[in-house]
Amino acid sequence: MNQQAYESGKLAYQSGDWLGAVAKLGEAKAPGEACGEVDHLLGNAFMKLGQYESAASAYKGALADASYGKRGVLSCNLGRALLAAGRTQDAVTALSNAVQDATYASPYKAYMALGGAYESLGDVRNAGMAYRNAAIDESNPSPAGALSKLGSCFMRLGRPVDAVEAYRTALDFTTPLQSQSQIYCDLGLAYVAANRMNEAVDAFDHAAADDAFAFTPEAQASYDAARKAVAHVQSNRPSETDALLAAAGYGGGYDPLDPTGASGELIPSAEDTGFFSVSEEDLVAQDMKERKVRRKHRHTGLKVFITILVILLIAVGGCAFAYWRGFGWPTQQTVVESSSRQRPTRQASTRTLPTPCPTPSARPSTTPCPAAPRSPSPAPTSPWAPPQSTPRPTSPRAARSPIPSNLSATASAGRSAPSRRPSRPSPTGRATSQTHLAVNHGLT
Repeated sequence: MNQQAYESGKLAYQSGDWLGAVAKLGEAKAPGEACGEVDHLLGNAFMKLGQYESAASAYKGALADASYGKRGVLSCNLGRALLAAGRTQDAVTALSNAVQDATYASPYKAYMALGGAYESLGDVRNAGMAYRNAAIDESNPSPAGALSKLGSCFMRLGRPVDAVEAYRTALDFTTPLQSQSQIYCDLGLAYVAANRMNEAVDAFDHAAADDAFAFTPEAQASYDAARKAVAHVQSNRPSETDALLAAAGYGGGYDPLDPTGASGELIPSAEDTGFFSVSEEDLVAQDMKERKVRRKHRHTGLKVFITILVILLIAVGGCAFAYWRGFGWPTQQTVVESSSRQRPTRQASTRTLPTPCPTPSARPSTTPCPAAPRSPSPAPTSPWAPPQSTPRPTSPRAARSPIPSNLSATASAGRSAPSRRPSRPSPTGRATSQTHLAVNHGLT
């Protein structure tokens, strides 16, 4: 770098000799040499001369010198040069790079230029965000200009209440040397758009107090309409707008935005918007929270379906477990009772025993005891009976008088029934009883 040429060009720049500065600074470096300091001053001199393309080329050369630094300042100047040259999209890219440099000491300048670039592209929303960032930048010594631009963006977005707040805040940040007439005029337009006629008239009156200020045709028409509306309300007569609405079938004279027609206090206050009290992090957090709520609402049907499916699975599992454990219908007790009813019931054999023969003392000697079938059990033996193996001859009398049939039954019944002791026979009838007993047993 030619240090002498650089010093000469720097003195020319400081004295306002832009052409001399361009000539000297052009001689300060060799062709193709990267010198950020020289290119920076050379770009500023081209900007003063209105040669925006040459200025943009000089700023690009300064950015190519990594050792020079100051990327935020150079990117901001490059964006302004491109914006002035009509290359708006390239200007947005350069200015966005400028605000991302954490070492940039005055980012509000880049934000103001970025807002203008977005307005040129018709992106009013991003322009408003850029002006808002410029207004809240602590390094901005005069945020009134950014706030006024922000109010204009709100008006174009159809948000007059927020525009009123922006203009009122801009009035608070104006310095005594700055004119407030334009801000009051814009505030009056915002009040008219918000249907707050009394406050609109007051704002227009403040703007008209400056004799050097001239209303635009739009502002003058709004001023006149606001004064007429206030005059009609104060005279308790319907205004021209009310008459037009009544002719169209919308009569009644009731304004839902200002029922009293005088104060407008029923409109929500612009101070409740919280626009200037929130940070970027709060806005991002609120947006994430709203997205989470919307995503949760979208999945409500799926959650209901999963819940019903889980309940059905639990119910089926419970029924299967109960069936495995033996519960359910038919029950075990029912199955057992049904099986027992289906089995053949063994009928107990009943045997009708003949009437036992009365004792010898009780029955007449002439009445024989009814015969009973011979028991299959062996007959009782007596001392005088022959052996079992030798057949015993039977007498004709025994054949004629068989053993009573009820004798064996009586003997078997006597084993289970309680024994009854016979009464002792009298001596006179003992022979008769013994003879009868011998006859009944077939004895001779």
